Amino acid sequence: MNHRTPPAGGCALTRDSGPAADAPMTPLDAWLYRHQSSGAVCMTAGMLAWFEGPAPSPARLRERVRSRWGSHERLRLTALAPTGEPRAWPRWATEPAWDPLRHVVAFPDPPDLPTAPEALAAQLLGRPLGPGRPPWRLHLVPSPGGFALLLVAHHALLDGTSLATLLRTLCDGPVPPPRRGTDPVPPPRMRLPLARALTDLLPRARPLPFHGPVDARRAVAYCRVPMAELSGAREALPSGRASANAVFLAATAGALRASGLLGRRPLPGAWAMVPVDVRTGDEAALLGNHYATVRVPLPGSADPVRRLAAVDGFTRRAVLKQRARAQALLVASRPRRYGALTEALGRYADSPYYSSVLCSSVATHAGPLALGGARLTALTALPSLSPGHPLALTMTLHDAHVVVTAVTDHGHRHLAARTAALIGREIRALRP
Repeated sequence: MNHRTPPAGGCALTRDSGPAADAPMTPLDAWLYRHQSSGAVCMTAGMLAWFEGPAPSPARLRERVRSRWGSHERLRLTALAPTGEPRAWPRWATEPAWDPLRHVVAFPDPPDLPTAPEALAAQLLGRPLGPGRPPWRLHLVPSPGGFALLLVAHHALLDGTSLATLLRTLCDGPVPPPRRGTDPVPPPRMRLPLARALTDLLPRARPLPFHGPVDARRAVAYCRVPMAELSGAREALPSGRASANAVFLAATAGALRASGLLGRRPLPGAWAMVPVDVRTGDEAALLGNHYATVRVPLPGSADPVRRLAAVDGFTRRAVLKQRARAQALLVASRPRRYGALTEALGRYADSPYYSSVLCSSVATHAGPLALGGARLTALTALPSLSPGHPLALTMTLHDAHVVVTAVTDHGHRHLAARTAALIGREIRALRP
């Protein structure tokens, strides 16, 4: 989750579900892996799903995981830490098989973890999945009236869409239809992506009051919004229906303004870093990191409809997708080596001069889902934080439920609940 990217953003566009037995990481995988291996920040990300109904036994859950996920080569990968040369490029190794006993754990494991799913999620987001630990784990956690599943993974292994795909395919329910606008398109000429990506490198943001070092602990807060309220907010524009992502970004701008975090200076403004999935229609179930990021201005207007109009005009799907694919193609062409220029651009891309806050939207694209006799009521993406950015925001959509989530480090925990609640309030304020 934290969908931090290399300086130009992006991923390798590939149809493989996993590399060979010993292969160099893609540029995006390596970028995310290096964040943690260098000691900069923990890169554990997750997805928390709440269920109403009887919980499966650990044995039955492990068997379901084996049958539903066993064919994914990506889940057999482990990172080979670079040896010798400190700037050596990291590599993936493929295990002959993976043991559900190591990856699927029933609470409490280990016994010092919190009992509530939400507290457990905050605890595990601050625990690195490093050498000697499986790069992904599925936790079965009891809760009143049901249970929760918490899937955590090293972000170098899986992105937010991958986590949602895994939880969706673990459940029983309708197969989602092909996503509109994801049909394969001819790749643009390299000159055009290069020009767009270089333009996106220009400084646009400024430090906000919460920017600074990220500590080792995490705080998580949630705000549930009925899908009907989000749908109503999408109808707020006289010119036509806005996207759900535009509503989320406009509401985030309103929340930052209401909390006084935008400050009084009009320029430079606040910019959201928005991950855009670049999988095509026939790659919808592809695991790994397959996204690029686009920066979107967060307008400071006091009028929520004007904010929505500004964001919606900037994030029209075709334009956003084209910009994301341009960045993805550029980063995929990068040589697999580190250098002084790469390091300098990396520090800039992590700075608040490049972006103000991560705003990620994830959807299951499915109707009602169930696991055995239990109904999936809601789920939320849990991003990892990135250097210098102790606040990240997500909006996760499933069926009739929307969950807005704020993740902070421990030092900024006072921002988590307030920011999530303010975004929910701003979504409701957009309804006609």
